[in-house]
Amino acid sequence: MRFPFDRRAVSGVALTRMLGTAYERLSPVNIRFLKAGWTIAAAVALAAFAIPLIAGMPLAQKHESRHEIDQYEDDWRNAVLNSDTKAMDALLADDYIGITAYGTIEDKDQTLARLRAGGRRISSLTISERKVRFYEKTAVVTCLVDVKGTNAEGAEMSGSYRYTRVYIRNEQGTWKIVSFEASRIREPGPRHKNDFH
Repeated sequence: MRFPFDRRAVSGVALTRMLGTAYERLSPVNIRFLKAGWTIAAAVALAAFAIPLIAGMPLAQKHESRHEIDQYEDDWRNAVLNSDTKAMDALLADDYIGITAYGTIEDKDQTLARLRAGGRRISSLTISERKVRFYEKTAVVTCLVDVKGTNAEGAEMSGSYRYTRVYIRNEQGTWKIVSFEASRIREPGPRHKNDFH
């Protein structure tokens, strides 16, 4: 587009007024197309920047990391089933925090002490619906788990839970669990007025 004036001689304010006048002369249909074009251009630009952020890592590295996380999840399951404190100690970060299905908070030392005490016995731990999402050096795992066993008093303990576990890749390149939260799945029915939902 050629301008019938010397752009260097026109101030910013004058140029804005000229362009504003030209915009006002457009028909409503042309304005709609112009706005739509701007919207599409903005969406394309956002998508171009968002794709690398969503991807976070090359596909080959993502497959390798997924394999590692799956292995760590299996290691966690085996550590719980076998009360293996050494394996659990290797999985948990020093600043690990867990939130149990009862809403209590446990740090790494408390989690290992409870596992070492062996009062709770898990006889079956079936994991399904595992989903793993990666955000650069962070992996977020969500699962459905069906548990069977006995508690410290010997009473039967069974149920279905959903949990979220967060891994961080440390400076040595090893994945460590930094956070865990479990929620018990309740049978469908009327909600209590004090339930959080």
